[in-house]
Amino acid sequence: MSTESPFDKSLAAIDALHAEDPRRIEVEGESLPLELWHGRRMSAWLTRLVEAPDELVQLAVRAQHLQRWQVPRGDYPEGRVGYLSWRRDQGRRAGETTARLMREAGYAAEDAERVAAMVRKQGLGRDPGTQAVEDCACLVFLENYFADFSRQVEHDHLIRIVQKTWKKMSPRAHELALGLPMAAEARSLVEEALAG
Repeated sequence: MSTESPFDKSLAAIDALHAEDPRRIEVEGESLPLELWHGRRMSAWLTRLVEAPDELVQLAVRAQHLQRWQVPRGDYPEGRVGYLSWRRDQGRRAGETTARLMREAGYAAEDAERVAAMVRKQGLGRDPGTQAVEDCACLVFLENYFADFSRQVEHDHLIRIVQKTWKKMSPRAHELALGLPMAAEARSLVEEALAG
């Protein structure tokens, strides 16, 4: 009989799916599945963001991008409506899959649905768990993707994206974001967005 807790089983199952991502990233000389690395970055930010996150929040944060690679953004129309539809569908899929893994690991259905709601980002701004998922996602984006993203997007549109992202973040996430090491160009864009 397994002595693993439902939390340990769920986390292992989430990471096993993350590890199936065919996209790779080089980290300190090691090639990792991109989604597995992303999930670990999300969890690392959670430890800095929330003093003692409960296990449901930890699972939601880790699962936020679950199997996102299976449905590429390019499968949806260009523009804001296409992006929002893709993101909504991704959240629904990731939430449903995470809830199933949790039930299989021994969690009660209500705990599994609570995590699925956080992954779908329901109650953003009102629910502390959902806010933690959003904050970690924003911090991972700013830390790892913003510099490249900023070179691909028209300046005024980029400023609006940063402003919208900032509005979704908690004061603690703002504090952590402002402490990130950034290239001068990226920092200048963030400062311009926040001054606007």
